[in-house]
Amino acid sequence: MIDIEKNRPIVLDRRIHANLRSRSRRWRGTVVEIHLRGSYPQAMPKVLEYLKQTAIVNPYANIMFVDPRGRLYKFDRTVDRMPPPPREINPHPHGVDVETIQRIIRSTAERDMLGFMRRHFHRVGEKTARDFLRRAGIPEDRDPKSLRPDEIVSLVEKMREYDGFLPPEADCLSPLGEDLLRAGVLKELEPEFVAVHQRRPSAYSGHPFIVEVAIAYGGKVPAKDDVLLYRFANKIPLVYDESGDVCWRIVRSINWRRYNVSPSMPFAVIIHVCSTKIPYKTLGKEILADQPEVSREIINGIREVARQLARYISRKERVKRQVRRLTVFSRYLPKIARFSAELAGREKPPDTNRLYQRRQVFSDFVTQNEYVDSEVFDSRLYNVVFVHIRNKHEENAAVVRVLGRVGSRWEVLIPESSLTSGSEIYETLRGRYEAVKVQAKSLRPNMESLIDAYVDGISE
Repeated sequence: MIDIEKNRPIVLDRRIHANLRSRSRRWRGTVVEIHLRGSYPQAMPKVLEYLKQTAIVNPYANIMFVDPRGRLYKFDRTVDRMPPPPREINPHPHGVDVETIQRIIRSTAERDMLGFMRRHFHRVGEKTARDFLRRAGIPEDRDPKSLRPDEIVSLVEKMREYDGFLPPEADCLSPLGEDLLRAGVLKELEPEFVAVHQRRPSAYSGHPFIVEVAIAYGGKVPAKDDVLLYRFANKIPLVYDESGDVCWRIVRSINWRRYNVSPSMPFAVIIHVCSTKIPYKTLGKEILADQPEVSREIINGIREVARQLARYISRKERVKRQVRRLTVFSRYLPKIARFSAELAGREKPPDTNRLYQRRQVFSDFVTQNEYVDSEVFDSRLYNVVFVHIRNKHEENAAVVRVLGRVGSRWEVLIPESSLTSGSEIYETLRGRYEAVKVQAKSLRPNMESLIDAYVDGISE
């Protein structure tokens, strides 16, 4: 049972059980048991999909599931940090209803409306409270417990109409954050490319919310006839009634060809809405309603990650062509220099490395559970640097990223990308960096992959 006013459990019984195991094997933790009846063969696909999606938005959790047939499913965590916990705040005046006001009045110790407004509502100071009470025609010294039911209804209506309240703050929310969402998408979907964007905090009807959007492309993301959509509300997967959701309407309304993709290509859109009150459309809490403020943030978030995907696809094709040309240069440029030196009667050929250099910084590198650095490529002589990374393993995926150094500080130039078995990454780096290196690790613990990485530098 739950105390809905304090959002705390009502404890009906307390027991202490003796832990009879030896000290070294003594069990610690919390067990929550729930007994359900249903047809598992029919529900199995949705159950497994729900667990997989839960692992996407909880990359810091280890999830193990033993089904009724005795099969074990494991979703290992890949990060050891959690999002910051939310901070408890008072309700915002724009978001309260009659029942909430009645409950606050019953429990308040304030004896005048001015103190009542200041103490029990979010971001309401003395100046704002006085102005609101004046416009609402409520005396500042009136006892809130003396309000009649019809006056409480009028108070709620006046609160919603008043435009002088400050918008709610978002520190009462606990969004995932871009790093954790990226880690979850990489772990479970194993895409070739992932882009993540967290929108600025916003509010609707006095309820703060944050929208987080990701897009995953290639790798093990399946290609379907339509866009693959994952929906989440406060880190809870929404796996049913997709077609009636505002997220689906927004995704279907986007002209994906503007971003160099079509709905049949292997890409997925991930949408997470974090709020003190999710705008559900039905009592089943599976469909998000078309709240204008929320819809605007969702579509802007999708457009941002879609632009990043479009740039990646265009850059990938361009870099592929350039790397093929550079492969020819690396093969013939030293020979041309040697023959030219012989024709000129010189004993030593010129140093072609000042014009172009290719170095293999990873050769048959076996990945580990943590990032390992490649050889460092000295990029001071070159205007453009190309990076080519390949996963040669037949089954296991890897995670790679590229870093550049300016002075003594290394910064991430290419964020984490997953490489499924047999896949490759082509990237071009522009900018003056003194050195470049590649980092690689296993996507899943203790599942090694095999990496080759090349860095090409060219002076234009």
